[in-house]
Amino acid sequence: MRPLLVLALASLAAPLAAQGAPAAAPATGSWKVDLAHSDITFRIRHLVAKVPGTFNQWTAKITGEPPAWTPGAVEVTIDAASIDTRNERRDNDLRSDNFFDVARYPTITFRSTKVEVQGSRLTITGDLTMKGVTKPVVLTGEYTGMMGAGERAKIGFSASTTINRLDWGITWNRAVEGGGVVLGDEVTIDINIEAARG
Repeated sequence: MRPLLVLALASLAAPLAAQGAPAAAPATGSWKVDLAHSDITFRIRHLVAKVPGTFNQWTAKITGEPPAWTPGAVEVTIDAASIDTRNERRDNDLRSDNFFDVARYPTITFRSTKVEVQGSRLTITGDLTMKGVTKPVVLTGEYTGMMGAGERAKIGFSASTTINRLDWGITWNRAVEGGGVVLGDEVTIDINIEAARG
């Protein structure tokens, strides 16, 4: 009878122990970008004005845990063919070998090597690859904080950098009558991110 009694008590204790066990904590350190509330944009001088553009297809992976974000990491992959400057003819030219040559280089990537957050100040150092050329860049901006907790937590940040497109082999230009050229060499890149745990 004693073995049967032990088994009976064990069978009763098992569900009670399961009920008393704490729920598994949500995974930390991994964030999924909300593309409906995020964007990557750029501006470049065209003649006497600055023309804006964006990329409509891209993905990002963010890891780290607030508030320190040390270590943290940001990886972005952009579909170069999704470039959009609200002008179809210009966009097709940008996709050609005059500029991004998307047939040979379909993606643009950024991989961070260091993420620093001091209060709301954000610095992301990393490697930007375009047209098969990889160069270091530094983005600076604002960490706008975290809202919610657990699986409902959301984070936000914005950052920007200015690069010289010639460093990545994007060299096309044309002189204009009276002096000057059609395009500037410097391109300002802005990223705005909202992300949830994922």
